[in-house]
Amino acid sequence: MERLEARPLPRSGPAREALREKGQFWTPDWVARAMVAYALAGGCDVLLDPAVGAGAFFRAARAIEPELGRRVRLLGCEIDVAALREATGNGLTPSDLRGVELRDFVLDPPPGPFAAIVANPPYLRHHRLPAETKQALRAFAEGWLGSALDGRAGLHVYFLLRALTLLRPDGGRLAFIVPADTCEGVFAPQLWEWIARRFRLDAVVTFAPEATPFPGVDTNAVVLMVRAAAPRSHFHWAHVLRVEEGALERWVRSGFRDRGAGIVAEERALAEGLRTGLTRPPASGVGEEGPVLGDYARAMRGIATGANDFFLLTRERAHALGIPTEMLLPAIARTRDVPGDRVDEALLAALAAAGRPTLLFCPDGRTLAEFPESVRRYLEEGERRGLPARPLLASRRPWYRMERRPPPPWLFAYLGRRNARFVRNLAGAVPLTGFLCVYPHRTDPQDLASLGEVLRHPEVVANLRLVGKSYGAGCIKVEPRALERLPLPERVVVAAGLPLPARHVSR
Repeated sequence: MERLEARPLPRSGPAREALREKGQFWTPDWVARAMVAYALAGGCDVLLDPAVGAGAFFRAARAIEPELGRRVRLLGCEIDVAALREATGNGLTPSDLRGVELRDFVLDPPPGPFAAIVANPPYLRHHRLPAETKQALRAFAEGWLGSALDGRAGLHVYFLLRALTLLRPDGGRLAFIVPADTCEGVFAPQLWEWIARRFRLDAVVTFAPEATPFPGVDTNAVVLMVRAAAPRSHFHWAHVLRVEEGALERWVRSGFRDRGAGIVAEERALAEGLRTGLTRPPASGVGEEGPVLGDYARAMRGIATGANDFFLLTRERAHALGIPTEMLLPAIARTRDVPGDRVDEALLAALAAAGRPTLLFCPDGRTLAEFPESVRRYLEEGERRGLPARPLLASRRPWYRMERRPPPPWLFAYLGRRNARFVRNLAGAVPLTGFLCVYPHRTDPQDLASLGEVLRHPEVVANLRLVGKSYGAGCIKVEPRALERLPLPERVVVAAGLPLPARHVSR
């Protein structure tokens, strides 16, 4: 059977948007074989794929049947007929696909239980799900977890939950390849607390950017191998550094003992893994009770305008519209507009000279008739453009009332490819959602300077991986509450002259 690799992905345009709408990214053979080998290691002869797609796992099962010494019955679910047609083009026969049903696996599941389930569920983010589907998914999760998952959980999370509920209780095995946010998202603690109490986490496989199963996709993949067995205090954790033919499959077949070429593996305590993040390396040397950023500052997201093309203005545009200066604030919108580690007047002037918008139009909540005529005309233009119907603006009263933030002394560029960093805000600019606001608890010049020394320290920047959500090519995203949990090495804090938190001193 010829090798099936992850196909090249369109970078933009309708083809790329179609992939986003369906959430379909096919699994390469070298990963699919390892996952199927784990799922079938319990000795069963029936394999369920809840999202068959192009049939990567069916192909893998057929390929390893000689080594298993038994024929595997293939069952599956799919809602995209076109994907199944592609499966037949990849070498599967009508007989191989006879057990596939056209049905919604999550909301209309097949009757179980199943001894072996393997899947690459559709990576469909929450904002692409219809409202009625989201409501049904939340109700499904609440029925099993006792409370609904956070609304930011994508469809892949519900696929995992449904599969676990269909796993045969006497040793059934599940192998899922999912985005890292399954273990890092705001919903993850609730989900994994439920999983850890009911199932055994055998192994987690992560990938270096050079070995990603999905090149060109802005997410990190992780393979979860879970068994319906008594929970265990430790699990096997592997990091694939490079693609070596058969290495990952050999590691799985060896019972996670044969590391093989290109794989770094170790056994980790489950409690530590859940605390650190299953997709992240062990947090060696970082204590739970050490100083964290929240001891010295609070974090808040930047301003969400709901329509940057309307509220974010160049100096020339603001002048031409006649917007009063009291309704304009200096603003910074994109991380790429800040090449260094400071925002000052010189940077804003350079951006303005380059035609970049640096002013935020900030109308308050007065009625339209109470504004100056120039402002009223511009707001009426916004209404003609349909802005009041945009999702975020529709929730505001009135729609044009802008969020307010005091200019933060520090900004955090929270989404970047190996360039997440803290930025000193010397221009009194307000940031948009490309940044987080960092408001120190103490704002005298010496304390600000000391905190800046800590925030720029390489060890502190390196610790961002412990609290951030990982995406493709080394990109991370850190949410406000997660940023407040950023570990600060004690010796770095002391060397900068900041006091240790009271709980730390009293230990």
